Amino acid sequence: MATAKTTSPGSTRSAKAKKPARKAAGARRTPSATQAKASHAKGARTRTLHQTESAVRQAETATRETVGVFGNYAERAVLIPVGAALTARDKVVSGVSETISTYSTSTKAQAQMRRFERRGATARNRLEREVRKARVRVERDLRQRRREIEKTVSELEENGNELANKVPELANRVQERVLSLV
Repeated sequence: MATAKTTSPGSTRSAKAKKPARKAAGARRTPSATQAKASHAKGARTRTLHQTESAVRQAETATRETVGVFGNYAERAVLIPVGAALTARDKVVSGVSETISTYSTSTKAQAQMRRFERRGATARNRLEREVRKARVRVERDLRQRRREIEKTVSELEENGNELANKVPELANRVQERVLSLV
């Protein structure tokens, strides 16, 4: 059974084809060794050629992919505004259609006016309620503050009257003390 053994990249030889190299003393290289060197050089050239071709193919692929990416960006740059404009147009058309259907007959228009009137009345009533609540809250705060101020004023008046009553008595005490010291 013949088995393949790799001796160098790109070349295979069977086990039977392999012959041991015999060197005699002072013998020159055999033609088969020279051929092996030439074969090796040819393999190197072939590998280099294949590597170069592979690099060229990769560069071409990268260029095509880059062009494709820029093409996609350009396409998106055109499609996005078109889509946005169509969406806006659809919304305007639906709004106009809805308005037309709402006011298409006098009965529908009157019904819509009644709805507007009810909504306006509801908003007015809500505002009036909020204003009343705010007024009541402010009046309550004012009453509380007025009571506090009146209470403080009455306390100050009482303290002032007490001090006024005590002043002559304190003045007499001070005079007595001064006289006792002198």
